[in-house]
Amino acid sequence: MWWAYGAPDMARYIAFLRGINVGGHQVKMGDLRGMFEGLGLGDVATFIASGNVIFESDDRDVAALTKRIEGNLRDTLGYEVLTFLRTDAELARIAAHRPFPDLDEADGNSYVAFLYRRPKAAAARAVAALSNQTDRVLVHDRELYWHIRGGLTDSTLGAPVLEKALGEVPTTVRNLNTVRRLAAKYPPAPAART
Repeated sequence: MWWAYGAPDMARYIAFLRGINVGGHQVKMGDLRGMFEGLGLGDVATFIASGNVIFESDDRDVAALTKRIEGNLRDTLGYEVLTFLRTDAELARIAAHRPFPDLDEADGNSYVAFLYRRPKAAAARAVAALSNQTDRVLVHDRELYWHIRGGLTDSTLGAPVLEKALGEVPTTVRNLNTVRRLAAKYPPAPAART
């Protein structure tokens, strides 16, 4: 199949997979690329071995595309792998967003939790209320930004606490540096797609 990046009918997506290589499961990135290619997706690449898959598709129905990927991964791997899709333009906005302008990013570690769906406003407020001297958390659109003064082991929170505050909205977490590296490597086409 021939793919031309930037073709009007093609969109570049980044899939953030949850739990692809945990709990005794190990998936080689070459095998993972093959699973996506088997769905007819184009220009498939992986970025570090933590479940980040970049691909192109002419399918603009994100919900249907997500379900198709999740179904294929479940059928092939034998377990559920939640898939969080973002376009390259969305990823650029996520990477550029500065949720805590008063914080020195070098003072600790920053993360982005991709949300499976947009949380209710009350849930977003509940998340923000969890902020303290060690952890700052804020929901913006379909992402939760999390800054920890120190490392993950210093956090007073954790993914289960955050998911509960979100109203059981599933998440998958990536280091903000990884997100920015991905956005830099896969920028949107000049006529940015959404």
